Parts: sequence; C-alpha cells; structure tokens
Amino acid sequence: MTTAPDTGQLSQQPDEQRQRTFSWTDPAAIAAAGASMSGPEFFAAIAAGEIPPPPVMRALDFNGVYFGEGRAVFALTPREFHYNPLGTVHGGVFATLLDSACGCAVHTMLPAGVFYTSLDLSVKFLRPVTVDTGPITAEGTVVHLGRRTALAEGRITDATGKVYVTATSSCLVMRPG
Repeated sequence: MTTAPDTGQLSQQPDEQRQRTFSWTDPAAIAAAGASMSGPEFFAAIAAGEIPPPPVMRALDFNGVYFGEGRAVFALTPREFHYNPLGTVHGGVFATLLDSACGCAVHTMLPAGVFYTSLDLSVKFLRPVTVDTGPITAEGTVVHLGRRTALAEGRITDATGKVYVTATSSCLVMRPG
C-alpha cells in the first residue's frame, strides 16, 4: 500500500503513478506589486491576501508563518514529492526553504525601493527528514545588515525543536542611486 502525497488516503496499487497539480500567479505581477513597498509592508500584503505568494511556495507547498523585523519563518509538511532517490526529503528543498527564510529575514528590514539578492548560501545537513518527521519550520534571522551586504543564518527544526539543517547566507543589498 502507498500513501497519496496530498490526501493521506491509501491506495491498493503500489505501482500507481502519483500526480500533483498546482497553480500560481504571474511572478512579474507579484514583483511589480511589491516594488514600492517596504519589506514589512510587502509581507503584510501577502499575509492579508492582497499579494499572492511567489510561485516557489506553491511548487514546493510551503507557507510563510511569520515575518517580523529581521526574522522570517516558513513551514513545510514533508511529502513524497519532496523526496530524493534515497527516500528522504531532497537537500534542495531544504536549501530553498533556508534561502527563502534568510533572504526574507533581510527583506523585512529593507525600506521601499531597496532590494536584495542572495550572494551565497552555505547549508549543513545534520539528519534526514521523511514524511514521518512531521511538519518542519525554517527560520531565518539577520545577523548583520550593512549598507551593501547582509548576513543571515537559518535553521530547520521539527515540532520538538530538533535541528535538521542549518545555513548561513550573505545577501547583496541594492539601494537606488
């Protein structure tokens, strides 16, 4: 028997092809909507449903949980479609979650008209995650925000606080003029 990834319902056919569909909003429209907003205004608009979440959140099925000054938290419930060939969640899923958490933590501290991009991301995988792990959270916090660069760190934990993955990220801060 197998578990269908999004419903939890059992299937009697182990060779059954699994499928998943999702939809997203034009990412250029999302960027344009947030271009004149500060980081806190942008995340408040997403939380209020005024701006849709970016496509990557729909593709990997994770959610923004909290955005405060210098901090961003995302939640993900591991599913089969996150798996690598070894039967655990793929490291790229963790890297995406932590890149998002660290980058958005920086974004929460930026005024309108100031943007950022990731310069690097160093990820350390400490233990595997499977569907049996249950929900996980990725939290990013700003360590330093300078005029041209920012440094953030992140970690992925389970509901008990056990750490599965850590990361550090440097971001380039792009100011007008």
